[in-house]
Amino acid sequence: MAARIGRTVADSTPEWPAPPKPPAGAPNILVVLFDDVGFSDFGCYGSPIRTPTIDAIAARGLRYAGFHTTAMCSTTRAALLTGRNHHSVGVGCLANFDSGFPGYRGKIDKAAGTLPEMLRPHGYRTYMLGKWHVTPLTETGPSGPFDGWPLGRGFDRFYGFMDAETDQYAPELVRDNTPITPPGTHADGYHLTADLVDQAIRYIADHTADAPQTPWLTWLALGACHAPHQAPDDLIRSYDAVFETGWDVERERRLARQKALGIVPSETRLPERNDGVRAWDSYPATERALFTRLQSAFAAMLDHADQHLARLVGFLEDAGLRDDTLIIVMSDNGASQEGGPQGFVNAMGPFNFRAEPMAEKIARIDDIGGPDTHSNFPQGWAMASNTPLRRYKQNTHGGGIRDPLVISWPNGLAARGEVRPHFAHASDLVPTLLEVLGIQPPEQVAGVSQMPLEGESFAASLTDPAAPARASSQYFEMFGHRGLWKDGWKAVSFHPPGTPFDDDRWELFHLDRDFSETDDLAAREPERLAGLVEAWWAAAEAHQVLPLDDRFGPRFADNSARFHGARRRFVFHKGMGHLPTDVAPDVRARTYRIEADVRLEGGDEGVLLAHGDATSGYSLYLRDGRLHHTLNIGGEKTTATSDRLVPASATRLGVVSRRSEAGPRTFTLTIDGQPAGEVTATTGFATLISWSGLDIGLDRGSPVADYAAPFAFTGILRKVIVTMDDDQTLDGAAVGEAEMARQ
Repeated sequence: MAARIGRTVADSTPEWPAPPKPPAGAPNILVVLFDDVGFSDFGCYGSPIRTPTIDAIAARGLRYAGFHTTAMCSTTRAALLTGRNHHSVGVGCLANFDSGFPGYRGKIDKAAGTLPEMLRPHGYRTYMLGKWHVTPLTETGPSGPFDGWPLGRGFDRFYGFMDAETDQYAPELVRDNTPITPPGTHADGYHLTADLVDQAIRYIADHTADAPQTPWLTWLALGACHAPHQAPDDLIRSYDAVFETGWDVERERRLARQKALGIVPSETRLPERNDGVRAWDSYPATERALFTRLQSAFAAMLDHADQHLARLVGFLEDAGLRDDTLIIVMSDNGASQEGGPQGFVNAMGPFNFRAEPMAEKIARIDDIGGPDTHSNFPQGWAMASNTPLRRYKQNTHGGGIRDPLVISWPNGLAARGEVRPHFAHASDLVPTLLEVLGIQPPEQVAGVSQMPLEGESFAASLTDPAAPARASSQYFEMFGHRGLWKDGWKAVSFHPPGTPFDDDRWELFHLDRDFSETDDLAAREPERLAGLVEAWWAAAEAHQVLPLDDRFGPRFADNSARFHGARRRFVFHKGMGHLPTDVAPDVRARTYRIEADVRLEGGDEGVLLAHGDATSGYSLYLRDGRLHHTLNIGGEKTTATSDRLVPASATRLGVVSRRSEAGPRTFTLTIDGQPAGEVTATTGFATLISWSGLDIGLDRGSPVADYAAPFAFTGILRKVIVTMDDDQTLDGAAVGEAEMARQ
């Protein structure tokens, strides 16, 4: 009954619209999304890594052996959130660039509503924590636009980071729409995983106190186990003995466990080592020890995450919420190949052409996993993570796209510890949840007509192990690697970058009989293969996959140039907040000037401007009465120090960095525009500055130079001006390699 408005309350009738009503019996939903965790890395999928919390969730529910993702992080997240294929919604590749084509905008189309946008009209409250990475990074600055941020896509609250990765001890944190300083440091025991779980518990506790009758969706997207692999030192060392036998033995052991667990069929064969991976025993003992420690850091990061997930599950138990909470635990793609054949202790040097020789890696073995490292394990260990599958993240063979999926809902699902072999895809999650809840996808979201869901619900298999297989086919594409699954068969091609797409060799596998893709049937069944390849091209046209593009470097370099355009001058005023790397001045491979407008009283010290962290970056600062500029390339620091004390009357303090075609660059300090000391550096930012952003007046979190962060400036800092010359020359291939390691 509508309200009737009379002249007075006495002749008026009020109305109270009914609030959204949740579906009967609607559970809470907790999604736990791991990053770069391979098919075999959970204990309940065959790993020796300690994951008792995840294993216990599986014991009270289901594991899927046929769950597939999209081979990369942004793309899987777009499919998981929308129930559509990632190219269809405009995230054909990464959120880091817009290629200018509909399938490659790097941002989820408004016509593709997200799960929280679909649940909100049905009474759900929605909370997001951790990694987002489905907003173009050039839109993650302080002016947005915010329509692609979590709160702009349906979540009620957000606490996490926007980029592909972040330092776990000094993360680039955002609360809702505002960058914030992390609430702790490595020195006092801070780690992002623990912080995210703390915040998740708070969101759910606040919700329970305020609206206990209302269901919630909590989306917890951990940084674990994306590089940098960072975890407590004692936990890292505890895994050395577990992995000292190497990746060849570990693969055999994992496959045996998987067969015993029923994850893979008993006849499953282990493929040959991936291209470029050497036998473990071919390395000397010192290098094997290094590789073991790098793997131990990865394992400890996963173990550490499981320990904190235990706190969250324990909270649900204590609050009486566990039995009516649908918990989903999964990974976004296979284990990462970006560590290369030898891994990294600090990848930031090599990505700027400063080599990290084996002797240096070995000398830093005890630093691995700490606050001044950006470590990643060798490809041999990534291969072991993906046991028994071929290749890695980025690729459309099983190692890139087949991932663990654990589902548990004690009150709603009778399964206890069962394994489902059914094929399922990331785009199938939303249709499955909507079917479980009895909700129809909306025709409009915020006034925008919606494209149809493209995923297919696998809800029937949650309760029936004999449920029919997925009826529709599923295509795959990433950087020109291609694949198509249909009726238990898979056609797949590996695309070497820079080669003609027509030269790619397609393979054919009967996955229902060949789990690990070891028996190529292409020559024996050419007609079947031809049909699947033709179906792939049809799907590619239907879902905005075309044009195929394998250009790593140009995509990133062009995107940066297009975003910054002709801008060569940045003015940072006192009071500004933190700037993400992708919107900060791009001083790579060019001449630039930094000048701070200050007022001094004598004895002042602190950072004027800093961009980066302990692994890479630059900083201009006052200390001991002198002006300093430190260039940090992969931990190798070159510092210019003024040749005289800075007078209290000085008002302009700066540095000029001049590039040269020969390679070395000069850094000249200036006091009131006059030269005040110079140093020559043999390296500079050739491909990237840092994945940590820029601050003025302090260096928050992880320090670029040899001072204790935040080393805030004690004088008056009015503004900082950065001016860049138009002489930038970027190596596109090198930029692409560096940026790909970031994903």
